[in-house]
Amino acid sequence: MAVRLVNIDDRLIHGQVATTWIKDYGIESVIIVNDAVANDPIQKSVAGLAVPGIKVSIFGVDQFLDVLKKTTIKKVTMVLFTSPIDALKCKQNGFEFSEMNVSGMRFNDQRVRLHKNVSVTPEEKAAFDALINDEHVSVTMQTTTRDEKMMFVDLLKNYKED
Repeated sequence: MAVRLVNIDDRLIHGQVATTWIKDYGIESVIIVNDAVANDPIQKSVAGLAVPGIKVSIFGVDQFLDVLKKTTIKKVTMVLFTSPIDALKCKQNGFEFSEMNVSGMRFNDQRVRLHKNVSVTPEEKAAFDALINDEHVSVTMQTTTRDEKMMFVDLLKNYKED
């Protein structure tokens, strides 16, 4: 499998993804895995505009798992999730990866801020805990390839529910 990068960024494909991650990793294809995006014709139509020349595919979680059973990823690929919950489900159902980066999860009133670029709900925290502890995935947080890489387990120490 030619998956070079597994990343979580709820902003999907934006300037930082296009100018650093894709360029620095030599990415030829991006697979977005998210049920809401897969069912939104507008998001699907604009998803690849920021990365001309890069093949962008969008799947719901179960659809992605079905595709993996039938297809081998051959191009140098970035798999982009919006949530650790989806990443965990994929990992537990056959999508093999041992490293994952988190480059952005925006703050909202349901989330607790762990870092200026990363906030999580209790369910997302539980999914990160499972990825790290049960699935033995090395999870880092790095906004762009030029930023300091931090171990996500250290950021989880900042988690305090109100």
